[in-house]
Amino acid sequence: MELNMSEIMNDTYKAFSELLGNADLTAGNIVVLGCSTSEIMGRDIGKASYYNAGEDVIEGATKALDKSGIYLAVGCCEHLNRAVVIEREAAEKYALEQVAVVPAVTAGGSAGVAAYKKFKNPVMVEFVRAHAGIDIGGTFIGMHLKHVAVPMKLSVRKIGKANVTYAKTRPKYIGGERAVYAFEG
Repeated sequence: MELNMSEIMNDTYKAFSELLGNADLTAGNIVVLGCSTSEIMGRDIGKASYYNAGEDVIEGATKALDKSGIYLAVGCCEHLNRAVVIEREAAEKYALEQVAVVPAVTAGGSAGVAAYKKFKNPVMVEFVRAHAGIDIGGTFIGMHLKHVAVPMKLSVRKIGKANVTYAKTRPKYIGGERAVYAFEG
């Protein structure tokens, strides 16, 4: 089965739009994206990075987030210890420590490279504590989510041939049975 590349961009746009509508996000929050273009193309994760798919995913994601004021953080592959591409403005706002590396298709992955090229002022950081996230292809974004991660089910379940999972976060409940929680979470 040949993949329609415009569907990858459109499905990614829809996935991010649904996340925005369901994750209680506000301007200034961070959404982390994990993306295996190998999985999108029907191959094993890390075995067949496909740059055009990475570009389409980043295009769809940034288009959906464009006017929201929400920052996109894009996780890189294990060869960069899962470092993250993010806009310098977000890194400074959240006091994220930069690392000295630039993603490459063979070390960082296609989505990481595409994000680095697309962002206005990209920097690499070791980790983020994002408010929500989308994982395309089983890249395990949990290390980049705030505690407590809450799985979500949205309508876009596949992008290309890759499974898609979602998470939002909420504050931790502490204090035991006598505690009072002043918010709905």
